[in-house]
Amino acid sequence: MDKLRNIFSGVQPSGSLTIGNYIGALSQWSEMQEKNNCIFCVVDYHAITVDYDPELLRQRILEITKIYLASGIDPKKSIIFQQSAIPEHTELAWILSCGASHITDLKKMTQFKDKAGESQDAVSVGLFTYPILMAADILLYDTQAVPVGDDQKQHVELARDIAKRFNNLYGPIFTIPQAELRREGARIMSLTDPNKKMSKSAANLSSYISLTDDIQLAKKKIMKAVTDSGTDIDYDPIDRPALANLLTIYAQLGNRQIKRLLKDYQGKGYGEFKSDLAEVVAKFLNEFQNKLKVISDSEARVVLEDGCLRAELLAKKKMAMVKKAIGVK
Repeated sequence: MDKLRNIFSGVQPSGSLTIGNYIGALSQWSEMQEKNNCIFCVVDYHAITVDYDPELLRQRILEITKIYLASGIDPKKSIIFQQSAIPEHTELAWILSCGASHITDLKKMTQFKDKAGESQDAVSVGLFTYPILMAADILLYDTQAVPVGDDQKQHVELARDIAKRFNNLYGPIFTIPQAELRREGARIMSLTDPNKKMSKSAANLSSYISLTDDIQLAKKKIMKAVTDSGTDIDYDPIDRPALANLLTIYAQLGNRQIKRLLKDYQGKGYGEFKSDLAEVVAKFLNEFQNKLKVISDSEARVVLEDGCLRAELLAKKKMAMVKKAIGVK
């Protein structure tokens, strides 16, 4: 019998999660927990690298936990915990930043460039170095696979490089992780600009659909979504990225194959297609929100507390190995 793989991933509690987060990550996680050892983290320390409201952060930590549960992640099968509750995460990040990480690595991170924009010298140091904390998150748990969206693949590659450097310096301490992407839906794009990822932090509220959006509002966002030139329904991510994005959303939330959708909408126009997609999105959101609203804050807290106890055992064991390897224990 094959040994179960160790899986780790997490989401920042900053802004409401979108259908893009669900398609690219959460739906994949619930499937993975059936045949893997899964650890899913609410990465709250990553959320404080930019301006934030402490009270809102507290609320969102619980909200993300409840969204995990509503997405089908079972705390009896998976570990769900809050990053800041395990001090080994930041402790390991410091150790990795001293011996196994290079400034040139961090300067290559495209997400830092995107978030910092023209003000790279004025943003927090944490925004620049958080990929090292992400590497620590992953490496603490002997992670073999990290299910992420396409935009996070670069960070997993950095975690691999850091693990290899550390192992070369101190011996085989860390497992070398691999990024695991969906074949379809790894990167859901904005409804208003198909060249940008759908983001929960976007200024244009019409560009994304939150998992907690009013259903009628979500339908309107689909109907207003940009499309490409032409009138036929065809899948071409290069020349017709907006339509390809909508087809991907339809396929993932409607449990349909894109090839089947193309056949069903042959000879039909954008109007009918978008109207049907709006109904698919509405049905998904209705079912998801019905699951979400019955999960209480107290239930979420219990899940996080139990997950912390389980994750802590693994983190302490790995940190003991790391400390011995670097000579402080």
